[in-house]
Amino acid sequence: MGNTTSCCVSSSPKLRRNAHSRLESYRPEAELSRDDTGCNLQHISDRENIDDLNMEFNPSDHPRASTIFLSKSQTDVREKRKSLYINHHPPGQLRRKYSSCSTIFLDDSTVSQPNLKYTIKCVALAIYYHIKNRDTDGRMLLDIFDENLHPLSKTEVPPDYDKHDPEQKQIYRFVRTLFSAAQLTAECAIVTLVYLERLLTYAEIDICPANWKRIVLGAILLASKVWDDQAVWNVDYCQILKDITVEDMNELERQFLELLQFNINVPSSVYAKYYFDLRSLAEANNLSFPLEPLSRDRAYKLEAISRLCEDKYKDFRKSAKKRSVSADNLTVVRWSPAIIS
Repeated sequence: MGNTTSCCVSSSPKLRRNAHSRLESYRPEAELSRDDTGCNLQHISDRENIDDLNMEFNPSDHPRASTIFLSKSQTDVREKRKSLYINHHPPGQLRRKYSSCSTIFLDDSTVSQPNLKYTIKCVALAIYYHIKNRDTDGRMLLDIFDENLHPLSKTEVPPDYDKHDPEQKQIYRFVRTLFSAAQLTAECAIVTLVYLERLLTYAEIDICPANWKRIVLGAILLASKVWDDQAVWNVDYCQILKDITVEDMNELERQFLELLQFNINVPSSVYAKYYFDLRSLAEANNLSFPLEPLSRDRAYKLEAISRLCEDKYKDFRKSAKKRSVSADNLTVVRWSPAIIS
């Protein structure tokens, strides 16, 4: 009890005062510059909010920043609507199906289980708008992505290969071939688009006719390894693209990772934002997901999932009730869990 030492010693350093410190007068010390202290740390008042600065430019990192492909597609969508309005042309046959009392239409695409075919179509459309509405400010073209320096086939690259923008169908066929041969999932397609926009933002480059194939290939290669448990090896892509070498694939992956600053994390909020923005892009371009009437078997399945959710949250609902409420005026809160699959 009388010992000066104690077993409860704080590990953090604290400022200790001696018995005569209160009698000493305050002596202001001379201000020392950063050079004198040997510390070149930036003062907190000089620092800028990094999150606020990168919010607009890094949509692949921040869920509140708008995606690049959706903003680049707005110009074309407005022009299409303006042209239809001026020429008094109807937007075409009404293909949208609406639910009624007797029939309920649902699509089979959810944020947890997207439709593979239509997700690839949407991703190809997003890449198409990236190429079509790219910046023409003379951004540099990295050699690793240049198809003339690193061709994907033995066929000779035409002299004007970098002058003609690819069509959406050409981009879709290229992406679909890789996904079909490697048996990749629809979620991997969304992550591919996230990595593609992250590369364009971090490396400050643009996707153009000369480099779009190798950029998309690198994004798919990385997304398949990050997302899928049983990833496709680089040598497997050499079986799909017969004329490419393993060394070229390894170098493409290495430089892609370096340009991403090894940031391969995709938060769930960012993933969900890209999924719903792809759905908005599809709806704006009349590329709606297929709707089918709700069948009896699927209705039973949804009902079973709903019952499981009710049992799961039953205890939580009981704990959420206020004990101070009178039994005469007790109202039970009804929970309606969302069904996403």
